[in-house]
Amino acid sequence: MTTLEKAEAAERALSEELDRVVVKSVIYTSGERDPRLPVQRPPDQGKLYMMGHDPRLARMPDRPTLFDFFKYRFGPANHLMQSARLALKSGAGEKVVMACLVHDIAIAGFIRGDHGYWGAQLVEPYVDEEVSWAIRYHQALRFFADEAAGYQYPAMYVKLFGADYQPDEYIQRDYRYAREHMWYMTSRLICINDLYAFDPTVQVELEEFTDIVGRNFRQPKEGLGFDASPSAHMWRTIMWPTKYL
Repeated sequence: MTTLEKAEAAERALSEELDRVVVKSVIYTSGERDPRLPVQRPPDQGKLYMMGHDPRLARMPDRPTLFDFFKYRFGPANHLMQSARLALKSGAGEKVVMACLVHDIAIAGFIRGDHGYWGAQLVEPYVDEEVSWAIRYHQALRFFADEAAGYQYPAMYVKLFGADYQPDEYIQRDYRYAREHMWYMTSRLICINDLYAFDPTVQVELEEFTDIVGRNFRQPKEGLGFDASPSAHMWRTIMWPTKYL
């Protein structure tokens, strides 16, 4: 087959795979439409509904690893890798580096709102408790300066949310709790290394963290999403975000 014939064959195969009905979950459309209104299921016209891999997305391996999610669902993830490299260069321990590497995976592949809490839940079965705790509470700490530790309130937040923005009460509550916790500085170091990890001229390779991830992330032999952990369903949702049921 010529290159053109191969491209046309691939396009036909994709078209056949896409000949399924995709129904968006309410969270995809809430705000754009009133979630109190019933969802109108599109007419199927004899088509089947999407119940697995969406051919518009890169196919995941049968037993996906954390790095597979970085490559196929969390990209571009340069901010996360920059953050982890900064932590490593500053002499932070491996738990901090691991936490920095995955602290924003919820934003990268799942959801923005309360991403620290979601991210912690995603990795909790696979990392040291201190790592997941630090990820959870960076959600609150990033809204509060600690100049003694080297963290100022981000100027970008003023631009994004306004100078008079006040965090929600639950964020303030969790900040007060975390401020007195023995792992406070682990979480604060996520914020510090987060703040300066947005340089578009700096490129980081995921493989720089192979050893650290190998020592600090308990990769399930069944693959993320298939090990029956409390967060396995979340990994499957990232893998198959348009699955009907």
